[in-house]
Amino acid sequence: MSQVLDAPPLTATTPADDGDLAALAARHGLTVSGARPSLPEYVRQLWDRRHFIAAFSTARLTSQYSQAKLGQIWQVMTPLLNAAVYFLIFGVLMGTKKGVPDYVPFLVTGVFVWTFTQSSILSGTRAISGNQGLVRALHFPRAALPISMCLQQLQQLLFSMAALVVILLAFGVPVAFSWVLAIPALLLQFTFNAGMAMILARVGAKTPDISQLMPFVLRTWMYTSGVMWSIEHLLSKHHDWPSWVGPVLQANPAAVYIDLMRFALIDSFHASQLPPHVWAIATGWALLAGVGGFIYFWKAEETYGRG
Repeated sequence: MSQVLDAPPLTATTPADDGDLAALAARHGLTVSGARPSLPEYVRQLWDRRHFIAAFSTARLTSQYSQAKLGQIWQVMTPLLNAAVYFLIFGVLMGTKKGVPDYVPFLVTGVFVWTFTQSSILSGTRAISGNQGLVRALHFPRAALPISMCLQQLQQLLFSMAALVVILLAFGVPVAFSWVLAIPALLLQFTFNAGMAMILARVGAKTPDISQLMPFVLRTWMYTSGVMWSIEHLLSKHHDWPSWVGPVLQANPAAVYIDLMRFALIDSFHASQLPPHVWAIATGWALLAGVGGFIYFWKAEETYGRG
């Protein structure tokens, strides 16, 4: 004789709401995967990975010319060849060297300093979109990527500075105590470049086509930054220009950092050729781009590598 056990009636269960799930996760110390940390915590995480940032930038710099027979010599040759082309076109054919003392040191300094900004921004546009495998595979503060790329460009500039010193001495520019001013100028420029790279890294993460547009934007920016010609000399010849043109050209951040380096390294480039309050302007651009770019990048931290 079989015994039938009465089973309790089946009832539909009500799914837990989001509040219950959040409370359950909090009780067990669980957090949202990939959630954006607070700004102080984000800065701390970046500092903890400073060795990774330095190693990553050095590795990229070493591998950049690994397939070329001349290897790392191209780190110096590339900006020097650019300077030679600009000297032929602008200095000789267009006559921009007239009225500019020590034109070759003037030009080479401008090209080297501009290349630092240009390369930092261009690499920043591909910092996230060009490293999707790394971004999706590892958990780390994504700002490490654009910062490391700017550090790579700074290392490359320092190699180029050795060639610049040789050029300065070859053209009779004496060693002076003012050369020490190149250090704070480069630090301010690095901060500005890193901020711009982070802004473009966030934009490039969602719109990769920005990397195709930026070379045209940067080329236009270069022509207005006094890389190949003297802003002060140009303004002295065009008194009919609107009064606002001079201050805008002189306050251009690229022009500010280029002129600071010229003032530090070239004895014939005098303080009268600098815009008023030039160090305050340089610091303001560095803080505006550096701090603003960092916060702008951090706000989208949880979106990088998705989609």
